[in-house]
Amino acid sequence: MTKNKMWLVASLFVAIALVMAACVAPAPAANAPASNAAPQAAAGAKVELTLWHAYHTGGSEEAALTKIIEAYQKDHPDVTVNVQNIPFDQIFNKWKTDVASGGTAADMFTAPNDDLGNWVRASIVAPVDDFVKGRLDGYSKTGIDGVTVEGKMYAVPGIIKAVALYYNKDKVKTAPTTTDDLLALVKGGATIELNQNNYHNFGFFPAFGGKLMDDSGKCVADQGGFAEAMQYLVDLKAAGAKFETDGGKADTAFRQGQADMIINGPWVLGDYKKDLGDKLGVAPMPAGPKGPAQPLSGIDGWYLNPNSKNAQAAVDLALYIFNAQNLKIYSDVAGDPAARTDVAAADPLVKAFADAASAGFPRPQSAEFGNWWGPFGDMVTTVLEGKAKPADGVKAACDAMNKANKK
Repeated sequence: MTKNKMWLVASLFVAIALVMAACVAPAPAANAPASNAAPQAAAGAKVELTLWHAYHTGGSEEAALTKIIEAYQKDHPDVTVNVQNIPFDQIFNKWKTDVASGGTAADMFTAPNDDLGNWVRASIVAPVDDFVKGRLDGYSKTGIDGVTVEGKMYAVPGIIKAVALYYNKDKVKTAPTTTDDLLALVKGGATIELNQNNYHNFGFFPAFGGKLMDDSGKCVADQGGFAEAMQYLVDLKAAGAKFETDGGKADTAFRQGQADMIINGPWVLGDYKKDLGDKLGVAPMPAGPKGPAQPLSGIDGWYLNPNSKNAQAAVDLALYIFNAQNLKIYSDVAGDPAARTDVAAADPLVKAFADAASAGFPRPQSAEFGNWWGPFGDMVTTVLEGKAKPADGVKAACDAMNKANKK
């Protein structure tokens, strides 16, 4: 064989080998993680997860979560779950500070979606789409939409929440259906505890025709409705309603029979039932002269730390906590309405809250809405404490919101 022929044969063998290698090399998966994605634990490997929550210590929601985690640990002996209770007034700053510094103090935390849009824009929560793909059967559209920002999901949704009117049936035979009814009850001697903030009282604003923002995100609350709602709250206070800055103190007054009514959410339903039993009633917030009250409707979900080394395991745990069986535990033990279509509320009080949330005002996740909390929270305080007239207070809050949003 000539040298040329030998060279051709050798080249042919090399080419065949290269083709065979290319054929057997695995193709990258369609959803393969980026090279900088957190590594996932191998099957059967030991995994340690830390989760944070801000449930009331010793409360019914904490009891529901504890029961679920205990069952999870039995089913998943290779996973150790560390549960930490962080006070509600600390959990958000603590999470933001840790994640922003690259920390992994917690793999996940649960919270309402009050400020989700800002969390996304600050990159302190991670999208979960790839981890939940094909695993969302039973979750309601409202629940999924509530944790979706600009087309991406940022949590496993579980609980849908909005405030409603609790009342003691021994003291209030028929729940007030209108703001006029409520004012007449208070003038007649009925007592009500109201949290002095812009969240619990938001439903009154649309009831008086108020609109917070236009389509561009500009605050238009000073164009009608908000000032009228605040004047109503001032009148309600003058009639004898008590506005409380300490939510725990307001809860205690209602639970001990010192108040006949309170506006609060389903997160305290289990605790209220322990004290009031069959005397406890739940009704929608009273409708106003311009239509039904629309409280802010929010979704509680489990949010993922972008720095987590066990992101898949964390999302698997979140899906377990908020599966149909375990959300039934939340419903039965804590009175939390499920953001699922396959969990029926056996308790009519839980159903009342589910209806209130469904009819509520979905929390916007825009950057503009993120700047409503401070100015309007201050407005509620200054107006109710007599430091500003309703119209002046609303205008100042709207101006501050627009200034922050450069509108």
